[in-house]
Amino acid sequence: MDRILEQLKAGVRRFQAEVYPLQAAIFEQAAVEEQAPHTLFIACADSRIDPVAITSSSTGEIFVARNIGNLVPAYGEMLGGVSAVVEFAVTSLGVRHIVICGHLHCGAMQALLDPDAIAKMPTVQRWMNNAHAAFSVAQILHQRAEQSGAHSDLMQVLTEQNVLLQMQHLKTHPSVAAAMARSELTISGWIYNIGTGEVRIAPGGSSKFEPL
Repeated sequence: MDRILEQLKAGVRRFQAEVYPLQAAIFEQAAVEEQAPHTLFIACADSRIDPVAITSSSTGEIFVARNIGNLVPAYGEMLGGVSAVVEFAVTSLGVRHIVICGHLHCGAMQALLDPDAIAKMPTVQRWMNNAHAAFSVAQILHQRAEQSGAHSDLMQVLTEQNVLLQMQHLKTHPSVAAAMARSELTISGWIYNIGTGEVRIAPGGSSKFEPL
């Protein structure tokens, strides 16, 4: 018998027996009403990241998109799943806020620093092209900091610059640009520290991440 499948099935049984009964009314209401999330949360696919838990959200409150490196290709560059999610969330669901959440100790960012790590993954290599500009900026900022005698963690700088870059990419999507022009949508960039639970946020238009 597949041990992992059995573990997953055991988890479902616990959900049905312990979790669902406590929130039955919420789930029953969600089943008959159209979803109306207030936020699109774009996060890394890293298994240690749980957007619902981080935001203490309830069923139906956030629309989640996850991919390697929490990347958002600029509109027209790689039309596909991420672009479709953004368009659907903004145009059909009418979300009022979009979060792009990066995190420390991100394998995708590490791959930018060490391309050999994904040498046998051509699809991942092409996908990471969407973050190369962040790598270029991070290198310059890191070098300047080091030259001035200030401590600089290249990995952290890269993680931050990647989130800021993806926020720029997000604004190239027609649905996003239009909604922001109508003052119906705002965006923010987040950095999540898995080990401490700390979240630092850069509101749209800011390049500085401030802790909550």
